[in-house]
Amino acid sequence: MKSMKTRRVFYAVLAILVAAGLLVWAFAPRPVEVEVATASRGVFERTIDEDGKTRLRERYTISAPLGGQLARIALREGDEVKAGDALATLAPGVSPMLDDRTVGELNARIEAAEATVQRAAARIERAQVAVAQARIEVGHSEELARQGFVAATKLQNDRLNLRAARKEHETAVLDRRVASHELEQARAALAAGEDAGDRGAFVIRAPIDARVLDVIQESAAAVSIGSPLLVLGDTRRLEVVAELLTAEALQTPPGTAVRIDRWGGPSILEGRVRLVEPGAFTKVSALGVEEQRVRVLIDLASPYESWQALGDGYRVGVRLVVRHEQDVLRVPVSAVFPREVDGRREMAVFVVESGRARVVPVAIGDRNGVEAWVTKGLEEGARVVVYPPSAVKDGVRVAVRGG
Repeated sequence: MKSMKTRRVFYAVLAILVAAGLLVWAFAPRPVEVEVATASRGVFERTIDEDGKTRLRERYTISAPLGGQLARIALREGDEVKAGDALATLAPGVSPMLDDRTVGELNARIEAAEATVQRAAARIERAQVAVAQARIEVGHSEELARQGFVAATKLQNDRLNLRAARKEHETAVLDRRVASHELEQARAALAAGEDAGDRGAFVIRAPIDARVLDVIQESAAAVSIGSPLLVLGDTRRLEVVAELLTAEALQTPPGTAVRIDRWGGPSILEGRVRLVEPGAFTKVSALGVEEQRVRVLIDLASPYESWQALGDGYRVGVRLVVRHEQDVLRVPVSAVFPREVDGRREMAVFVVESGRARVVPVAIGDRNGVEAWVTKGLEEGARVVVYPPSAVKDGVRVAVRGG
């Protein structure tokens, strides 16, 4: 009897302990489920993202150098022409093609064309000097870089400056060629007018290697002097124009690296800011807010073969790299939050250690829309809570979702 009574007491106590344990387990706080990410080292970039549009750096409107009967132009938009190719043909009209006033105008046009040629020659000389100076700077930078006295970015910028100087020299040579062609056209027009009694058709020729962008006067017609006939442009010399807020444009000086995407091709194109225009303008945003914007001109640095499908006026996306840092510690920007400590505002993250969330103050060097650059407070490999819920506090037990 005594042993049976003892057994009953034992089972009763055991039942009470089990029930108490179940109650403790039922009402004990559950770990908060969280998502985590690992702090890692790598490249950090902050960019300004905007829409842009391609544009020809130079376009040339070919006009009639004298009045007469224009034959039908056989060229169509997109056709390629070489320098010296026939573009259009003018034949004498019934009435005399030149009078005294027209002769005077043509003489004035010849003088203006001669001045343009001289100005283009001076521009070529300046461009040659700029190329020589840039080449000297690159040589100095390469020598100092081998000795470890300058940063690699200085050498890269000097090389980009040399490339820009060469491009400017090419543009100057092209401008002189066009100016010389216009001078030849003006002289030929005057000579044709002075020999009105015995002259044949006058052929208008292409001043440069280019493609036809627009045929303004397609049909045969009588045209007067200066009438626009067609527009030429070299599609190999495209640039991208982006309209930035003035505050953003101040962060993108010439030489700023640009990545060009959303243009329809399979790869991301590289570019460089060539010029930030000095004048801004007012533009009304989609929300009806007046904004001060400025045009930023971007040169394409990728090989032509990778973007030859692009044409004039195409829409593209541009990402101007405002800051680029190598081998820095990064965490998702959603893991960083502000807090007040003794009246002082600081940034912090929740770090998961031994199943609990610990608040760790951090110093942030910069951030973009995805990542934050941590300069102090964290070690590589630390697991931080992203989008921390309101239930997460310092010391709270957490469970990694999916872990």
